[in-house]
Order: sequence, then C-alpha cells, then structure tokens
Amino acid sequence: MFGTTIKAAVAAAVATALSVPVAVADDKTINFGIISTESSSNLKKVWDPFLKAMEKGTGLKIKGFFASDYAGVIEGMRFKKVQVAWFGNKSAMEAVDRSNGEVFAQTVDSDGNPGYWSLVLVHKDSPYETLDDILKCDKSIDFGIGDPNSTSGFLVPTTYIFAERNIDPKRCFKTVRSANHQANAFAVANKQVHAATNNTENQRRLAKTHPDAAKKLKVIWKSPLIPSDPLVWRADLDPELKAKIYTFVMSYGRLGTLEEVAAARKVLAALQWAPFRPSSNAQLYPIRQLAINRKILKIKGDGKLSDADKDKKITELKKQSDEIAKLMKQAPSM
Repeated sequence: MFGTTIKAAVAAAVATALSVPVAVADDKTINFGIISTESSSNLKKVWDPFLKAMEKGTGLKIKGFFASDYAGVIEGMRFKKVQVAWFGNKSAMEAVDRSNGEVFAQTVDSDGNPGYWSLVLVHKDSPYETLDDILKCDKSIDFGIGDPNSTSGFLVPTTYIFAERNIDPKRCFKTVRSANHQANAFAVANKQVHAATNNTENQRRLAKTHPDAAKKLKVIWKSPLIPSDPLVWRADLDPELKAKIYTFVMSYGRLGTLEEVAAARKVLAALQWAPFRPSSNAQLYPIRQLAINRKILKIKGDGKLSDADKDKKITELKKQSDEIAKLMKQAPSM
C-alpha cells in the first residue's frame, strides 16, 4: 500500500516538474550540499555511500559539497554551485528565502522518533544540574553555541532559553564560542567549555563513533520537538533532473530486490535515517513562527525601544505569525 502511495507521489511530482520551463544544470552534474554538523571527514564517511547510490540510481554525476559552516552551503545554493542539499530547518528556511531553494523531501528517524530535540550539555562531573545553574550570568561560564544557521544549535536554544528570559548570552557568560555539534560536544567532554548546545541526533551518533566522549556528557535541558530535517533543491533545477532525483529519493530503501532494499537501509541507518518521505516548504512554517517569536521576545526586552515602537514592531510580527498560522491550517498533512 505504501509503495503504491510513493509511486503515485513520484508520478505527480514528475508531471509537475516537467510542466515548468527552467534552466538546465551544466553537464547534468549535481552538487549535493551537506551542512557542517561535524568534521567534513566524518560526514564524508557516512554520506559517500548514499551519494554513490544516488549517482547510480539517477545516472547523474553526484558530487558532495562540504563547507566549513552552514552559510557556505546556503550561499553555494544561492550562486548555483549547489543544486540539492541536506539542511536543518533553520538553514533550509534561509535557503528558501535567499537561495531559491525548495523543500521536496524530509528525513525520517531510524528509531521512529517524530523529530529531534535541542540539548544543553555539561560534563558529567559538572556541579551544574539545571539551566538556572548556568544562567546566573556572573561571567564565570564558558558557553558553546551552534552555527547561527543551525536550528537545534542556535535558533531553538536562543529562543527558548535566552530570548524568553531576556538574556544576552554575551553579557551572561565569560565567553560564547560558536562551533558545530560535534565540536561543541567534544569541548564539553574535554572541559574546554562548561556547557554547550547540541541535539539528540548528534548525541546518538557520538555514542557510536566516540563512546568515551559521549559518556562524559550530561544533559541539563531538552527542547520541545523539532521537525525532522528536509532535503532542498533549487526551484529552477531542470525538471527532468528533479524527476530523477525525486524518484530515487522516494524509492531508496523501499523499492527493489530484497538485497537492494537491505543495502539501502544499511546506508540510511549510518545516517540515522529510515526511507525519506515527501515534503514541501510547508514543513518550515513552525520554524518561521519560532523565528518570529524570538524576534518578539527580543523586542519586548529591548530597553532602547519606546513602548510605542515596541507595539508597532510586535503588531507587524504578530500579523506575519497569524498569516503563517492560516497557511499551516491549509497545508496538507505531511
């Protein structure tokens, strides 16, 4: 039954793609962007098998595009150096808004989780047990935060932890260091920082790849649920290439011989995923509302603004939030 549904979704997407005239990518080479959640060498190990399978399944030349930060992949897509990418929701939102990106698929957690969670970590021997313990703001704590375009490493914690409390991390902590998830986890494990953001997906991966480091970490905060990550392509990508990519992505780990399906699921498991499911830009609506709420909280706590200016700015942001809420109600269930 589900295979029939996927085939129908693929057929519909192919028909839509072929009806839109767009520019053709040069030499049918697809640069696949991968956000820097950890070192490029580590990411290549788990991504190369998928990219090779994608190359074989589509007949296209697929090249991994690894940048030192999330912005590198966003800008790569903006300037047409990246045609398809794996993003977090926050970076996907930036790619849609700035780089002509379009969400077309969503990852699915291999353990059946509906998404993932942002975390704040401390060393297991740390005296800190709660957020209040590290939010005394006496400039005694070194804090590690994520890439500015990271959902779980930056947007979620800055909204739910700092903006809600009207706290400026730079004024609260001794130092604030920005790094990828893995680097932040290692910094806490090695006692280079007292606390840092991370997420449940990276923690699960760390437990497999660096168990000794993972055992040194303790979670003192867990966020509300974050939707699973999207795959994004440039909206103006050649429709025939879109059709090939979409067919491969939706079929991978579902269709084929028993051996082919098993091999694909093994590759996905290394990425901590099950087979993908269809998605769209509607996936980003909750993240857009989260970003708006963060702005509202910052405005409310801004002592430099008059009450009238605050009311004006907040009223406009609430209008934007209401519009997104309407779109969320109209959007089909993903």
